[in-house]
Amino acid sequence: MVKKAVFAGGCFWCMVKPFEEQPGIISVTSGYTGGHVPNPTYEQVTTGLTGHTEAVEIQYDPDIISYEQLVDIYWQQTDPTDALGQFADRGDSYRPVIYYGDEEERAIAEKSKQQLQDSGRFTQPIVTKIEPRTTFYPAEDYHQDYYKKNKLHYQLYREGSGRASFLRKHW
Repeated sequence: MVKKAVFAGGCFWCMVKPFEEQPGIISVTSGYTGGHVPNPTYEQVTTGLTGHTEAVEIQYDPDIISYEQLVDIYWQQTDPTDALGQFADRGDSYRPVIYYGDEEERAIAEKSKQQLQDSGRFTQPIVTKIEPRTTFYPAEDYHQDYYKKNKLHYQLYREGSGRASFLRKHW
């Protein structure tokens, strides 16, 4: 059985590789979710007027990797204390969100968020939203597997945006 998970953590280019490298992951697709415009384009989403976030949809085998493990991986790719975007990417379309598909996933995400808050790892509150999953729209082809197709630009962006140094420092 294949299951789906959807996470928003800023630029979707940087959210693909950490999941794709895990055993049990079937596919990771960059796209848009959470908004009110059907089939949005990248240009529309980046205006902040569609309500969508850049996100990744992960298809996985729950017999090999659990939703709880996916949530743990998710936290380690983000700054969970920044509700207004992630790293150099600012605005609603880059906000951090865990999108749950059912009550079990919601409970796992909420418990994990509380554990992270209680851990003391961060001095500021954990502000990542946990919201019901809605329609996921795959992004344009040039956004898919960006880290593979544009290795140098991806590396420069990951470092230049501040994501890589933050993750090294906090995770």
